[in-house]
Amino acid sequence: MSVEKIDTLVIGGGQAGLAASEHLSRQGVPHLVVERNRIAERWRSERWDSLVANGPAWHDRFPGMTFANLDPDAFASKTEIVAYFEAYAAQIAAPIRTGIEVLSLTPKADGAGFVAETSAGVIEARNVIAATGPFQRPIIPAVVPDEAGITQMHSSQYRNPGQLPQGAVLVVGAGSSGAQIADELLRAGRQVYLSVGPHDRPPRRYRGKDFVWWLGALGYWDAKTREPGMEHVTISVSGALGGHTVDFRRLAARGMTLVGRAGAYVDGTISFAPDLAGNIARGDANYLSVLDEADAYASKNNLDLPEEPEARQIGADPDCVKNSLLSLDLKAAGVTSIIWATGFELDFGWLKLDAFDEKGRPAHDRGVSNVPGLYFLGLAWLARRASPFIWGVWHDAAYLADHSAARK
Repeated sequence: MSVEKIDTLVIGGGQAGLAASEHLSRQGVPHLVVERNRIAERWRSERWDSLVANGPAWHDRFPGMTFANLDPDAFASKTEIVAYFEAYAAQIAAPIRTGIEVLSLTPKADGAGFVAETSAGVIEARNVIAATGPFQRPIIPAVVPDEAGITQMHSSQYRNPGQLPQGAVLVVGAGSSGAQIADELLRAGRQVYLSVGPHDRPPRRYRGKDFVWWLGALGYWDAKTREPGMEHVTISVSGALGGHTVDFRRLAARGMTLVGRAGAYVDGTISFAPDLAGNIARGDANYLSVLDEADAYASKNNLDLPEEPEARQIGADPDCVKNSLLSLDLKAAGVTSIIWATGFELDFGWLKLDAFDEKGRPAHDRGVSNVPGLYFLGLAWLARRASPFIWGVWHDAAYLADHSAARK
């Protein structure tokens, strides 16, 4: 079998892989991008039909291209995002091959590079950039057994309300995905139970500026690490319906039943932690703290931004919060489906290298791994908060391309 040789192999043809390709080309580094499916596959087939970007079009893009025929303040649909990345790949003439899966990556026998066993043959490379992103293996907690007779799926498998059997739906997880899916199901006429854990719920817009603008102004995009104790705190923000602040009280007022964190399942009944009111209150505190910081920034920098006192109005707790359910008999409640919006974990089973820490996480410094010539790109908090986002990964890619090009 013939062996193909290349200076740098980029694994993954999504936003991270394309960003890496652009910067490697600028450095004049011969490289190849391989993608097991299609460009931006996760946007294509692993998200619900009505998904839009969580940031406005002026922000959620690469510096070298704007969205065609889209208002800068609008939120791109997933179809528009896929088209954007396809156009970008063409613009930068990315040397990408789709339909090629990397089955394993091992060190060369002489230690000078890597051997990638792929579905299309063997590729040897001096450098490798693992650009497979943060959304790798869906997490579905082993709570409700299959024999319970309830349709269960991860949020990445959900497409639309018509996909689910008739009946009520329990959505577990109230981050951006869970909150938006629960809202869509409610608008479709479903009875919805939403399990709400610890979360931040920032304002979509405040004083005429989008939340992503405030993240930049307040320095949060450049935060290097997550605050201690915030590892399991999700963020709930939405670009759906033109963009709006997620307000769980309003969802409850429209008929949604909020519950605490999901617990054990016994004899047809699922339990919930008595933490709902506390989670809602902490989400409110986060929301108000963003307003406080924004006001202080505007005052300090003499910004002429419109006052917005009404943004501080928070309604009373609905009954489902004041008297939260601690258990739910799923059959009696008519629940026929559970959607687990419970996040993802990394899956680097194909990477046969000593490149991980004691917890099995990639060992790296700003994406530069402890194995010379191996790089990680697109992971959450790779270099800062912005790292897994479209514009953030572009800047991280520049750093890694510079590093790999300089490596002798």
